[in-house]
Amino acid sequence: MLQEERLDYLIRYLLEEEQNYILDIPDTEIEKKKLLRALMNVRLPKPISQEFLNIQDRYLQEELKKQKIISIKELVPVQKGLYLWQGDITKLKVDAIVNAGNSALLGCFIPCHGCIDNAIHSYAGIQLRLDCQKIMAQQNKPEPIGKAKITKGYNLPAKYVLHTVGPMINGRLVEKDKILLASCYRSCLELADLYQLKSVAFCCISTGEFHFPNDIAGYIAVDTVTRYLNETHSEIEVIFNVFKETDWQIYKRLLE
Repeated sequence: MLQEERLDYLIRYLLEEEQNYILDIPDTEIEKKKLLRALMNVRLPKPISQEFLNIQDRYLQEELKKQKIISIKELVPVQKGLYLWQGDITKLKVDAIVNAGNSALLGCFIPCHGCIDNAIHSYAGIQLRLDCQKIMAQQNKPEPIGKAKITKGYNLPAKYVLHTVGPMINGRLVEKDKILLASCYRSCLELADLYQLKSVAFCCISTGEFHFPNDIAGYIAVDTVTRYLNETHSEIEVIFNVFKETDWQIYKRLLE
């Protein structure tokens, strides 16, 4: 099966799965890819055929081969065990990347949304939401702020995904928000150590859709990670992954 045929198969499967969808399949590859991502984004966590998963995995893996994947071995540490890298976290080949999710922990359902939660679920594949649903069904309550859960990375270059929910800032920043954000970083590191992971890439938790001030969030991230490594003597290598130039400048200053 060619890559274009896989793309068409995946779109048709997801369209046929939901009888209320009345959509024409676009002609161009770019529009087809957008439609596939949108269909994956809005799909509820429910059983799916193994044939679909096999074709999806092959499709996503072939797409991944077209991308520039960055290994931690290619990066230069700014401090012992600490790295700063600007780019797409879904292209990092590390033991785990951190996903900043919401309390439902099921990924972003908004079609093709620009948040990191959407990107990670889109490139990992349908299985990631299914795994998250199992966690939430067993937990039987919303994911608390400041904790962490772990799943496989599936079709991502990263082996695992660490999911954490950061504090959302709707008004004035208070001390509790800072404590909860620090807890996100520490919880992820503790879970990574529990699973004997060697490298973790952190996104800028809570600074996007959750409106945590970037400079204060950066300070908390660096301070919490540094304290954890010093206190526990953990040998985890940590990448601070930033996407925006603003965050790059903040972390660069903090890590100098």
